[in-house]
Amino acid sequence: MKLPVEILIEKYKNNIYAVAFNICKNKHDAEDVVQDTFIEYLSQKKDFQSEQHIRAWIIRVAINKAKNKNNLFFRRNSLPLEDYIETLKFESDESYELFEAVMKLPKKYRIVIHLFYYEDYSVQEIADILKITQNNVKVRLSRGRLSLRKTLKEAWDNDES
Repeated sequence: MKLPVEILIEKYKNNIYAVAFNICKNKHDAEDVVQDTFIEYLSQKKDFQSEQHIRAWIIRVAINKAKNKNNLFFRRNSLPLEDYIETLKFESDESYELFEAVMKLPKKYRIVIHLFYYEDYSVQEIADILKITQNNVKVRLSRGRLSLRKTLKEAWDNDES
């Protein structure tokens, strides 16, 4: 099965962008990853089992391309996260604080939290996408949540003082 790229772009470009931004922390790099991911799909001769298989493959490619972007010398020596956050719009202060806390998590926790909460993937699906065990996904989710809880509790406790 191979769906037309136009359909996939319409359905998944926002998801791919969110995954890429989560890793790159940069609007322009995330946009590049989206384009590169769909170009990769176009050049693939692979026959997919289902649309879910295509979606998982596209997410995996986007994750790898975003990681590759981060490994470039000029990318590792770019502006800090705070400069990027200032360009985004948030519905509330709490949304801003949550986003900032998630983006400050180590990459291995940040990506599983994003896939689980924002992309609605199951633990099994995340394990397949990241090529890790289900237990590893559960551990990363648990540790990521614990870190978020601790970070946000400290921020909220400081606000009450």
